[in-house]
Amino acid sequence: MSAALLGGGAASAQVPAPVAREAAVSTISTERLERLRAQLQRYVDEGKLAGAVVRIQQDGKLVFSQAVGWRDKEARDPMREDSIFRIASQTKALTSVAVMMLMEEGKLLLDDPVGKHLPEWKNTTVAVARPDGGYDTVPAKRPITIRDLLTHTAGISYGSGPAEKAWKDAGLAGWYFADRSAPMATFVARMASLPMAAQPGEKFLYGYNTDVLGVVVEKVSGKSLQAFFDERLIQPLGMKDTSFYLPREKADRLAVVYEGEQGTLKRAADASGWKSGGHFGQGHYLKGPRVAYSGGAGLLSTAADYSRFLEMLRRGGELDGRRYLSRKTVALMVSNHLGAIDYNPGMGFGLGLSIREDLGTAGQPGSEGEFGWGGAYHSQYWVDPEEGLTVSYMAQLLPAGDLDDHGKLRALIYQAID
Repeated sequence: MSAALLGGGAASAQVPAPVAREAAVSTISTERLERLRAQLQRYVDEGKLAGAVVRIQQDGKLVFSQAVGWRDKEARDPMREDSIFRIASQTKALTSVAVMMLMEEGKLLLDDPVGKHLPEWKNTTVAVARPDGGYDTVPAKRPITIRDLLTHTAGISYGSGPAEKAWKDAGLAGWYFADRSAPMATFVARMASLPMAAQPGEKFLYGYNTDVLGVVVEKVSGKSLQAFFDERLIQPLGMKDTSFYLPREKADRLAVVYEGEQGTLKRAADASGWKSGGHFGQGHYLKGPRVAYSGGAGLLSTAADYSRFLEMLRRGGELDGRRYLSRKTVALMVSNHLGAIDYNPGMGFGLGLSIREDLGTAGQPGSEGEFGWGGAYHSQYWVDPEEGLTVSYMAQLLPAGDLDDHGKLRALIYQAID
Protein backbone atom coordinates (compact mmCIF):
# COMPACT_ATOMS: atom_id res chain seq x y z
CA MET A 1 0.00 0.00 0.00
CA SER A 2 1.36 3.39 -0.96
CA ALA A 3 1.59 6.07 1.67
CA ALA A 4 3.18 9.45 2.09
CA LEU A 5 3.00 11.64 5.15
CA LEU A 6 4.60 14.94 4.38
CA GLY A 7 5.64 17.56 6.88
CA GLY A 8 4.48 21.08 6.16
CA GLY A 9 3.52 24.23 7.95
CA ALA A 10 1.27 27.10 7.07
CA ALA A 11 2.64 29.73 4.77
CA SER A 12 2.87 33.27 6.07
CA ALA A 13 2.12 35.01 2.79
CA GLN A 14 -1.11 36.89 2.40
CA VAL A 15 -3.80 35.25 0.23
CA PRO A 16 -6.87 36.80 -1.35
CA ALA A 17 -9.80 37.65 0.93
CA PRO A 18 -12.58 36.88 1.58
CA VAL A 19 -12.25 33.24 0.60
CA ALA A 20 -8.86 32.50 2.16
CA ARG A 21 -7.61 33.82 5.48
CA GLU A 22 -5.28 36.79 5.38
CA ALA A 23 -2.48 35.22 7.41
CA ALA A 24 -1.54 31.83 8.76
CA VAL A 25 -2.74 31.34 12.33
CA SER A 26 -2.29 27.59 12.78
CA THR A 27 -0.48 24.54 11.54
CA ILE A 28 -1.38 20.87 11.33
CA SER A 29 0.52 18.31 13.34
CA THR A 30 1.71 15.60 10.97
CA GLU A 31 2.26 13.39 14.01
CA ARG A 32 -1.39 13.70 15.06
CA LEU A 33 -2.54 13.09 11.48
CA GLU A 34 -1.10 9.60 11.87
CA ARG A 35 -4.38 8.86 13.71
CA LEU A 36 -6.23 9.45 10.43
CA ARG A 37 -3.98 7.07 8.53
CA ALA A 38 -4.43 4.43 11.22
CA GLN A 39 -8.23 4.81 11.21
CA LEU A 40 -8.50 4.46 7.45
CA GLN A 41 -6.29 1.38 7.56
CA ARG A 42 -8.52 -0.01 10.31
CA TYR A 43 -11.56 0.25 8.03
CA VAL A 44 -9.66 -1.68 5.35
CA ASP A 45 -8.50 -4.36 7.82
CA GLU A 46 -12.07 -4.76 9.12
CA GLY A 47 -13.41 -5.24 5.58
CA LYS A 48 -15.59 -2.11 5.71
CA LEU A 49 -13.70 -0.15 3.03
CA ALA A 50 -11.78 -1.53 0.06
CA GLY A 51 -9.55 1.50 -0.30
CA ALA A 52 -9.38 5.27 -0.28
CA VAL A 53 -7.15 8.26 -0.93
CA VAL A 54 -7.10 11.40 1.20
CA ARG A 55 -5.14 14.56 0.44
CA ILE A 56 -4.90 17.58 2.75
CA GLN A 57 -3.30 20.94 1.99
CA GLN A 58 -2.86 23.95 4.23
CA ASP A 59 -2.16 27.34 2.71
CA GLY A 60 -1.33 25.58 -0.54
CA LYS A 61 1.23 23.26 1.04
CA LEU A 62 0.72 19.50 0.97
CA VAL A 63 0.65 18.24 4.57
CA PHE A 64 -0.90 14.79 4.17
CA SER A 65 -1.32 12.41 1.24
CA GLN A 66 -2.33 8.84 1.89
CA ALA A 67 -3.56 5.88 -0.12
CA VAL A 68 -4.87 2.88 1.86
CA GLY A 69 -6.25 -0.49 0.88
CA TRP A 70 -6.99 -1.75 -2.58
CA ARG A 71 -7.83 -0.28 -5.96
CA ASP A 72 -9.01 -3.78 -6.87
CA LYS A 73 -9.31 -5.99 -3.80
CA GLU A 74 -9.83 -9.25 -5.67
CA ALA A 75 -6.78 -8.68 -7.87
CA ARG A 76 -4.75 -7.56 -4.81
CA ASP A 77 -3.90 -4.37 -6.68
CA PRO A 78 -3.09 -1.66 -4.10
CA MET A 79 -4.73 1.74 -4.07
CA ARG A 80 -2.34 4.43 -5.26
CA GLU A 81 -2.33 8.16 -4.72
CA ASP A 82 -2.89 8.61 -8.46
CA SER A 83 -5.80 6.15 -8.65
CA ILE A 84 -8.75 7.50 -10.65
CA PHE A 85 -12.24 7.76 -9.16
CA ARG A 86 -15.79 8.36 -10.37
CA ILE A 87 -16.47 11.64 -8.57
CA ALA A 88 -20.19 11.87 -9.44
CA SER A 89 -21.68 15.04 -7.89
CA GLN A 90 -18.26 16.59 -7.34
CA THR A 91 -18.67 17.40 -11.05
CA LYS A 92 -21.26 19.97 -10.02
CA ALA A 93 -18.66 22.37 -8.63
CA LEU A 94 -16.83 22.55 -11.98
CA THR A 95 -20.08 23.10 -13.86
CA SER A 96 -21.06 25.84 -11.41
CA VAL A 97 -17.71 27.56 -11.90
CA ALA A 98 -18.20 27.32 -15.68
CA VAL A 99 -21.55 29.11 -15.34
CA MET A 100 -19.92 31.86 -13.28
CA MET A 101 -17.20 32.27 -15.91
CA LEU A 102 -19.89 32.88 -18.51
CA MET A 103 -21.55 35.38 -16.18
CA GLU A 104 -18.25 37.23 -15.85
CA GLU A 105 -18.05 37.41 -19.66
CA GLY A 106 -21.50 38.99 -19.86
CA LYS A 107 -23.01 35.98 -21.62
CA LEU A 108 -25.65 35.23 -18.99
CA LEU A 109 -27.04 36.49 -15.68
CA LEU A 110 -28.00 34.50 -12.62
CA ASP A 111 -31.58 35.74 -12.84
CA ASP A 112 -31.92 34.81 -16.51
CA PRO A 113 -34.82 32.45 -17.11
CA VAL A 114 -33.41 29.13 -18.27
CA GLY A 115 -35.78 29.40 -21.23
CA LYS A 116 -33.78 32.38 -22.52
CA HIS A 117 -30.97 29.95 -23.35
CA LEU A 118 -32.89 26.67 -23.72
CA PRO A 119 -36.27 27.53 -25.32
CA GLU A 120 -37.94 24.26 -24.30
CA TRP A 121 -37.68 25.44 -20.67
CA LYS A 122 -39.76 28.61 -21.16
CA ASN A 123 -42.99 27.11 -19.83
CA THR A 124 -42.59 24.36 -17.25
CA THR A 125 -45.15 22.53 -15.13
CA VAL A 126 -45.34 21.11 -11.62
CA ALA A 127 -46.95 17.90 -10.35
CA VAL A 128 -49.20 18.47 -7.33
CA ALA A 129 -50.13 15.33 -5.42
CA ARG A 130 -53.79 14.55 -4.82
CA PRO A 131 -54.85 13.41 -1.32
CA ASP A 132 -56.36 10.23 -2.77
CA GLY A 133 -53.36 9.39 -5.01
CA GLY A 134 -52.21 10.55 -8.43
CA TYR A 135 -51.40 14.15 -9.19
CA ASP A 136 -52.53 17.24 -11.05
CA THR A 137 -50.26 19.10 -13.44
CA VAL A 138 -50.23 22.87 -12.95
CA PRO A 139 -48.19 25.64 -14.57
CA ALA A 140 -45.08 26.81 -12.76
CA LYS A 141 -45.72 30.06 -10.90
CA ARG A 142 -42.70 31.65 -12.52
CA PRO A 143 -39.86 30.71 -14.88
CA ILE A 144 -36.96 28.66 -13.54
CA THR A 145 -33.78 30.78 -13.40
CA ILE A 146 -30.08 30.04 -13.59
CA ARG A 147 -29.84 30.87 -9.87
CA ASP A 148 -32.57 28.33 -9.10
CA LEU A 149 -30.50 25.65 -10.81
CA LEU A 150 -27.29 26.63 -8.99
CA THR A 151 -29.03 26.53 -5.61
CA HIS A 152 -31.16 23.41 -6.26
CA THR A 153 -34.34 25.39 -5.73
CA ALA A 154 -35.78 24.89 -9.23
CA GLY A 155 -38.13 22.10 -8.14
CA ILE A 156 -36.19 19.52 -10.18
CA SER A 157 -35.56 16.18 -8.47
CA TYR A 158 -33.77 13.05 -9.64
CA GLY A 159 -37.11 11.69 -10.80
CA SER A 160 -38.82 11.45 -7.41
CA GLY A 161 -42.07 13.19 -6.53
CA PRO A 162 -45.71 12.85 -7.56
CA ALA A 163 -44.77 12.32 -11.24
CA GLU A 164 -42.11 9.69 -10.51
CA LYS A 165 -43.56 7.16 -12.94
CA ALA A 166 -43.57 9.69 -15.79
CA TRP A 167 -39.88 10.43 -15.18
CA LYS A 168 -39.04 6.72 -15.08
CA ASP A 169 -41.01 6.10 -18.27
CA ALA A 170 -38.96 8.89 -19.89
CA GLY A 171 -35.73 7.11 -18.93
CA LEU A 172 -34.88 9.71 -16.29
CA ALA A 173 -34.57 7.83 -13.03
CA GLY A 174 -31.10 8.02 -11.50
CA TRP A 175 -28.19 10.32 -12.18
CA TYR A 176 -25.96 8.09 -14.31
CA PHE A 177 -25.50 8.89 -18.03
CA ALA A 178 -22.18 7.29 -19.03
CA ASP A 179 -24.02 4.42 -20.70
CA ARG A 180 -26.27 6.69 -22.77
CA SER A 181 -25.78 6.99 -26.53
CA ALA A 182 -27.29 10.48 -26.86
CA PRO A 183 -25.90 13.85 -25.73
CA MET A 184 -27.09 15.45 -22.50
CA ALA A 185 -29.05 18.07 -24.43
CA THR A 186 -31.45 15.30 -25.51
CA PHE A 187 -32.21 14.30 -21.93
CA VAL A 188 -32.40 17.86 -20.64
CA ALA A 189 -34.94 18.74 -23.34
CA ARG A 190 -36.96 15.69 -22.28
CA MET A 191 -36.88 16.88 -18.65
CA ALA A 192 -38.45 20.20 -19.61
CA SER A 193 -41.60 18.47 -20.84
CA LEU A 194 -42.18 16.60 -17.56
CA PRO A 195 -43.87 17.91 -14.40
CA MET A 196 -41.38 19.10 -11.78
CA ALA A 197 -41.60 18.03 -8.14
CA ALA A 198 -41.95 21.54 -6.63
CA GLN A 199 -42.53 25.15 -7.61
CA PRO A 200 -39.44 27.21 -8.48
CA GLY A 201 -37.86 28.96 -5.52
CA GLU A 202 -39.92 27.25 -2.82
CA LYS A 203 -37.71 24.44 -1.52
CA PHE A 204 -34.26 22.87 -1.74
CA LEU A 205 -34.64 19.78 -3.92
CA TYR A 206 -31.52 17.98 -5.06
CA GLY A 207 -31.70 16.73 -8.62
CA TYR A 208 -30.82 17.23 -12.28
CA ASN A 209 -30.33 21.00 -11.86
CA THR A 210 -26.62 20.96 -12.69
CA ASP A 211 -27.13 18.70 -15.70
CA VAL A 212 -29.39 21.42 -17.08
CA LEU A 213 -26.66 23.96 -16.33
CA GLY A 214 -24.14 21.84 -18.24
CA VAL A 215 -26.31 22.10 -21.35
CA VAL A 216 -26.66 25.86 -20.76
CA VAL A 217 -22.86 26.09 -20.74
CA GLU A 218 -22.72 24.18 -24.03
CA LYS A 219 -25.41 26.34 -25.65
CA VAL A 220 -23.97 29.68 -24.50
CA SER A 221 -20.32 28.83 -25.17
CA GLY A 222 -20.85 26.92 -28.41
CA LYS A 223 -18.61 24.11 -27.10
CA SER A 224 -19.14 20.69 -25.57
CA LEU A 225 -18.90 20.63 -21.80
CA GLN A 226 -15.76 18.49 -22.08
CA ALA A 227 -14.15 21.06 -24.40
CA PHE A 228 -15.14 23.97 -22.13
CA PHE A 229 -13.79 22.21 -19.05
CA ASP A 230 -10.59 21.24 -20.86
CA GLU A 231 -9.88 24.74 -22.15
CA ARG A 232 -10.95 26.79 -19.14
CA LEU A 233 -10.31 24.58 -16.10
CA ILE A 234 -8.80 21.14 -16.54
CA GLN A 235 -5.79 21.91 -18.71
CA PRO A 236 -4.79 25.29 -17.22
CA LEU A 237 -5.18 23.92 -13.68
CA GLY A 238 -3.01 20.93 -14.55
CA MET A 239 -5.77 18.40 -13.77
CA LYS A 240 -4.08 15.78 -15.93
CA ASP A 241 -6.31 12.86 -14.90
CA THR A 242 -9.73 14.55 -14.98
CA SER A 243 -12.15 13.76 -17.81
CA PHE A 244 -15.67 12.56 -18.56
CA TYR A 245 -14.44 9.25 -19.95
CA LEU A 246 -11.36 7.21 -19.17
CA PRO A 247 -8.45 7.15 -21.63
CA ARG A 248 -7.86 3.49 -22.41
CA GLU A 249 -4.23 3.66 -21.35
CA LYS A 250 -5.38 4.60 -17.82
CA ALA A 251 -7.77 1.66 -17.37
CA ASP A 252 -5.54 0.02 -14.76
CA ARG A 253 -5.80 3.10 -12.52
CA LEU A 254 -9.61 3.24 -12.22
CA ALA A 255 -10.73 2.24 -8.74
CA VAL A 256 -13.27 -0.57 -8.51
CA VAL A 257 -16.73 0.18 -7.07
CA TYR A 258 -17.82 -1.82 -4.02
CA GLU A 259 -21.12 -2.15 -2.20
CA GLY A 260 -21.09 -1.89 1.57
CA GLU A 261 -24.06 -3.34 3.40
CA GLN A 262 -24.35 -4.76 6.93
CA GLY A 263 -20.64 -4.38 7.54
CA THR A 264 -19.54 -6.41 4.50
CA LEU A 265 -18.09 -5.48 1.12
CA LYS A 266 -19.15 -6.86 -2.24
CA ARG A 267 -17.70 -6.00 -5.62
CA ALA A 268 -20.32 -4.12 -7.63
CA ALA A 269 -21.67 -5.68 -10.79
CA ASP A 270 -19.99 -5.16 -14.14
CA ALA A 271 -21.66 -3.05 -16.82
CA SER A 272 -23.71 -5.93 -18.19
CA GLY A 273 -25.39 -6.48 -14.85
CA TRP A 274 -26.08 -2.98 -13.62
CA LYS A 275 -28.82 -2.28 -11.17
CA SER A 276 -31.64 0.17 -11.82
CA GLY A 277 -30.33 3.60 -12.68
CA GLY A 278 -26.85 2.37 -13.56
CA HIS A 279 -25.29 3.54 -10.29
CA PHE A 280 -23.16 0.50 -9.64
CA GLY A 281 -21.52 -0.34 -12.94
CA GLN A 282 -17.81 -0.70 -13.51
CA GLY A 283 -17.47 -0.46 -17.26
CA HIS A 284 -19.07 2.37 -19.23
CA TYR A 285 -16.57 5.06 -18.28
CA LEU A 286 -14.13 3.01 -20.34
CA LYS A 287 -16.29 1.14 -22.85
CA GLY A 288 -19.37 3.33 -23.18
CA PRO A 289 -20.51 5.58 -26.06
CA ARG A 290 -18.60 8.64 -24.74
CA VAL A 291 -21.17 11.22 -25.84
CA ALA A 292 -23.13 12.21 -22.70
CA TYR A 293 -21.23 14.87 -20.72
CA SER A 294 -23.16 15.00 -17.46
CA GLY A 295 -22.54 18.33 -15.75
CA GLY A 296 -24.12 16.95 -12.59
CA ALA A 297 -22.31 13.66 -12.14
CA GLY A 298 -20.08 12.63 -15.04
CA LEU A 299 -16.42 13.32 -14.24
CA LEU A 300 -13.53 11.08 -13.29
CA SER A 301 -10.65 12.54 -11.27
CA THR A 302 -7.93 11.99 -8.69
CA ALA A 303 -7.45 13.42 -5.21
CA ALA A 304 -4.49 15.46 -6.48
CA ASP A 305 -6.37 16.87 -9.46
CA TYR A 306 -9.40 17.85 -7.44
CA SER A 307 -7.18 19.49 -4.84
CA ARG A 308 -5.86 21.81 -7.56
CA PHE A 309 -9.41 22.91 -8.31
CA LEU A 310 -10.18 23.39 -4.61
CA GLU A 311 -7.02 25.42 -4.04
CA MET A 312 -8.07 27.78 -6.83
CA LEU A 313 -11.37 28.37 -5.02
CA ARG A 314 -9.65 28.75 -1.64
CA ARG A 315 -7.47 31.46 -3.12
CA GLY A 316 -10.47 33.39 -4.38
CA GLY A 317 -10.38 32.27 -8.02
CA GLU A 318 -6.63 32.41 -8.70
CA LEU A 319 -3.87 29.82 -8.80
CA ASP A 320 -0.23 30.00 -9.90
CA GLY A 321 -0.65 33.53 -11.24
CA ARG A 322 -3.68 32.72 -13.44
CA ARG A 323 -7.11 34.08 -12.56
CA TYR A 324 -10.11 31.88 -13.26
CA LEU A 325 -12.79 33.87 -11.44
CA SER A 326 -12.92 37.22 -9.69
CA ARG A 327 -12.60 36.90 -5.93
CA LYS A 328 -15.96 38.72 -5.69
CA THR A 329 -17.55 36.03 -7.84
CA VAL A 330 -16.14 33.31 -5.58
CA ALA A 331 -17.39 35.22 -2.53
CA LEU A 332 -20.87 35.21 -4.10
CA MET A 333 -20.65 31.46 -4.75
CA VAL A 334 -19.78 30.69 -1.12
CA SER A 335 -22.53 32.87 0.37
CA ASN A 336 -25.84 31.35 1.47
CA HIS A 337 -28.53 31.94 -1.17
CA LEU A 338 -31.38 29.99 0.44
CA GLY A 339 -32.83 32.71 2.63
CA ALA A 340 -35.85 31.26 4.45
CA ILE A 341 -35.81 27.99 2.50
CA ASP A 342 -35.36 25.05 4.86
CA TYR A 343 -32.05 23.19 4.71
CA ASN A 344 -29.71 21.17 6.95
CA PRO A 345 -29.28 22.62 10.49
CA GLY A 346 -26.40 25.07 10.71
CA MET A 347 -25.76 24.87 6.97
CA GLY A 348 -26.59 27.01 3.96
CA PHE A 349 -26.22 26.53 0.24
CA GLY A 350 -24.49 28.84 -2.20
CA LEU A 351 -24.04 28.57 -5.94
CA GLY A 352 -23.21 24.89 -6.31
CA LEU A 353 -21.67 24.44 -2.83
CA SER A 354 -22.86 23.84 0.72
CA ILE A 355 -21.81 26.41 3.34
CA ARG A 356 -21.16 25.84 7.07
CA GLU A 357 -22.88 28.79 8.76
CA ASP A 358 -23.25 27.87 12.45
CA LEU A 359 -20.65 25.54 13.92
CA GLY A 360 -22.66 24.46 16.95
CA THR A 361 -25.92 23.90 15.11
CA ALA A 362 -24.19 21.94 12.36
CA GLY A 363 -22.64 19.85 15.13
CA GLN A 364 -19.32 18.73 13.62
CA PRO A 365 -15.75 20.02 13.81
CA GLY A 366 -15.02 22.63 11.17
CA SER A 367 -15.19 26.38 10.66
CA GLU A 368 -17.89 28.86 9.81
CA GLY A 369 -17.51 29.84 6.17
CA GLU A 370 -16.29 26.40 5.15
CA PHE A 371 -17.72 25.12 1.86
CA GLY A 372 -17.83 21.78 0.07
CA TRP A 373 -19.88 18.81 -1.14
CA GLY A 374 -19.34 15.18 -2.14
CA GLY A 375 -20.20 12.43 -4.58
CA ALA A 376 -22.51 9.41 -4.62
CA TYR A 377 -19.61 6.96 -4.66
CA HIS A 378 -18.74 8.17 -1.13
CA SER A 379 -16.17 10.83 -2.03
CA GLN A 380 -16.15 14.13 -0.13
CA TYR A 381 -14.35 17.46 -0.22
CA TRP A 382 -14.29 20.75 1.58
CA VAL A 383 -12.42 24.05 1.79
CA ASP A 384 -11.90 25.74 5.15
CA PRO A 385 -10.73 29.33 4.49
CA GLU A 386 -10.27 30.10 8.19
CA GLU A 387 -7.69 27.32 8.58
CA GLY A 388 -6.39 27.53 5.00
CA LEU A 389 -7.40 23.90 4.39
CA THR A 390 -8.46 21.93 1.34
CA VAL A 391 -9.49 18.31 1.86
CA SER A 392 -10.08 15.78 -0.90
CA TYR A 393 -11.27 12.30 0.10
CA MET A 394 -11.82 9.71 -2.62
CA ALA A 395 -13.51 6.31 -2.28
CA GLN A 396 -15.73 4.08 -4.45
CA LEU A 397 -18.41 2.67 -2.17
CA LEU A 398 -22.14 2.64 -3.00
CA PRO A 399 -24.07 2.12 -0.83
CA ALA A 400 -21.80 2.88 2.11
CA GLY A 401 -24.04 1.26 4.71
CA ASP A 402 -23.31 2.43 8.25
CA LEU A 403 -19.66 3.35 7.62
CA ASP A 404 -18.78 6.41 9.72
CA ASP A 405 -15.61 7.41 7.89
CA HIS A 406 -16.84 10.86 6.86
CA GLY A 407 -17.42 11.90 10.45
CA LYS A 408 -14.11 10.47 11.61
CA LEU A 409 -12.26 12.03 8.68
CA ARG A 410 -13.45 15.42 9.85
CA ALA A 411 -12.78 14.75 13.53
CA LEU A 412 -9.27 13.41 12.94
CA ILE A 413 -8.28 16.29 10.67
CA TYR A 414 -9.40 19.00 13.07
CA GLN A 415 -7.89 17.33 16.15
CA ALA A 416 -4.51 17.71 14.41
CA ILE A 417 -4.70 21.50 14.15
CA ASP A 418 -2.27 23.16 16.57
